[in-house]
Amino acid sequence: MQPRRFDISCADDIAAFDRDHLWHPYAALPSQPAPLVVESAQGARIRLADGRELVDGVSSWWTAIHGYRHPALMEAARAQMEDLAHVMFGGLTHKPAAELGALLLGILPEPLKAIFYCDSGSVAVEVAIKMAIQYWEARGRPERKRLITVRGGYHGDTFMAMSVCDPIDGMHARFRGAIPAQIFADAPRCRFGGSWDEADISSFESLAARHSDTIAAAILEPIVQAAGGMRFYHPRYLERVREVCDRCNILLILDEIATGFGRTGRLFACEHAGVAPDIMCVGKALTGGFIGMAAVIATREVADAISSAKDTPFMHGPTFMANPLACAVAAASVRLLLESPWRERVRRIEEILRTGLTPCASMPGVKEVRVLGDIGVVECERLVDRTKAIPFFAERGAWIRPFDNIIYLMPPYIIDEEDMNLLIDAVTAALREGAW
Repeated sequence: MQPRRFDISCADDIAAFDRDHLWHPYAALPSQPAPLVVESAQGARIRLADGRELVDGVSSWWTAIHGYRHPALMEAARAQMEDLAHVMFGGLTHKPAAELGALLLGILPEPLKAIFYCDSGSVAVEVAIKMAIQYWEARGRPERKRLITVRGGYHGDTFMAMSVCDPIDGMHARFRGAIPAQIFADAPRCRFGGSWDEADISSFESLAARHSDTIAAAILEPIVQAAGGMRFYHPRYLERVREVCDRCNILLILDEIATGFGRTGRLFACEHAGVAPDIMCVGKALTGGFIGMAAVIATREVADAISSAKDTPFMHGPTFMANPLACAVAAASVRLLLESPWRERVRRIEEILRTGLTPCASMPGVKEVRVLGDIGVVECERLVDRTKAIPFFAERGAWIRPFDNIIYLMPPYIIDEEDMNLLIDAVTAALREGAW
């Protein structure tokens, strides 16, 4: 039997094939609006097949912090492909894995010592949860299998990750009954930069104390609840969570997948609170948007407890775990970040976002504007119709992808002021003209 052949020689052919056969994230088939055909990308700009250029306002879902086609990342990939693109990590190791590990341990909070590489943020959360459960099994407490978290969070789309996303207002409510039921405290109410109210921790504190005998770990996004609504909460809340976990003998998992590598103005968001977790998840910006990769980092106490079990090692092993190409690019991305003036860049972006977006707060239909580091958020009073909003932004040279009632910007750190102003102007025009 001869294979079927499809003509995808031009942009129209690609669009037609995509429409009929390719499923996109959080979309029906075919997607609406129709996906734009990308030809190339450079710096902070995406070039479409029709010749238009779009300023990337969301860093390809928060990954491309150095922009596209950065020479250091391109060279790291080329050099690594010459020697070793992939080899299994089961029973073998290689220099890129060790180099990346050494870089990470040099910048992560001190108690974190043991690294598990994986392929995506959702899988990193799965791995972290499995670590917590196996930790308690190794300690002779197999009943400790539940997770405690807060409402308004998002941790990924795989099954255990879905179980710790907001069960009511999150995107996974339709899977209730098919995923484990976890323990949800009230979302933090005290805002970043605002005053602290001790009552804010009461829900988490009481639930943790009541269920401590069955809880394996608490899991939170530090400071920023990202895909759950782009809310920024008070660092004191995270401090108090750490204190409660210590008192109730509960492990603390911090999901830094969205916030890690400088996004909030600190290398990791937990630094705002001076808190270190027992287990941390990183991803997204780890490779600078070049290739998919994530990591889970645990304390030596967690790793030693799991590894001391005589009958069962840690039971997870992705096929492409510690892929040498991904490790080499990730190491180059981390070095590039550390050697760059990233703090000044993020501070400059924050200032431009604050100056440009703050006036939107007084516009009709806007509920609130908030800015932290590289993140600028306009929360609208009603849902944003992406089928209208995305084409509106593209017509103005901006790649912005809203969700629910949130319009947000998370540009690459290397973006210039002109492109920043283009993004802000596009958001302002959409609000002023009622683009959806």
